[in-house]
Amino acid sequence: MSTSQLITVAAVSLFTGCCLGALLAIPTTSSTSPTNTLFGLHPGNNSSRSSKSQTPSSTDYMSDDELSEEEVRKAKKATNLEDLDEEDLVEINSTSLNEIPGEVRMTLVVRSDLGMQKGKVAAQCAHAAVTCYKLMSDAKSEARNTVLLRRWYGGGQAKIALKCKDKDEMDILFAKALSLNVNAYIVHDAGRTQVPSGSATVLGLGPAPRSVMDQITGELSLL
Repeated sequence: MSTSQLITVAAVSLFTGCCLGALLAIPTTSSTSPTNTLFGLHPGNNSSRSSKSQTPSSTDYMSDDELSEEEVRKAKKATNLEDLDEEDLVEINSTSLNEIPGEVRMTLVVRSDLGMQKGKVAAQCAHAAVTCYKLMSDAKSEARNTVLLRRWYGGGQAKIALKCKDKDEMDILFAKALSLNVNAYIVHDAGRTQVPSGSATVLGLGPAPRSVMDQITGELSLL
């Protein structure tokens, strides 16, 4: 091979190497299409958008059967007890129970005659539990009892779900709670779905010592 040929080969090789180097130096661009750009999908944002889209909102878990407009209205109110309807609220002083030893628990009694679906029962029990806690923790409530609340909280916030046959039995249980100074609250549903308006659905009791609670609900069956 002549000298001129060697020079030509070397020049071609050098040119090829420069071209490859230039190509490798160009930043990799996203395959974002005009359609993606139109709808706000830009390079570098796909991962975050994907993770957000995989996180369902609270509305993904709710249906009309489980959350009525009345329940939404109450949930949006401030957290003080003055926002609860007076007919639903009885403030019971339970400080006489503070020295009774043993486990402290909360009891939720569900009416079995209403035929509520599982989601509805869960929502109603949550209403009862939150209000019972609110009654005993609110500074303006006559039912305030931080001693029992601390015992209950320190013991793991024990809760038990039981069932009663009808409204009459629930009223009897509520009266027993009053007589024993046990914090109590009956949830009355708005009646948008599944049950008639104003139906008493769940009786929340406590937190209170288990030995006292058994005097009220000892004969009931588990839900």
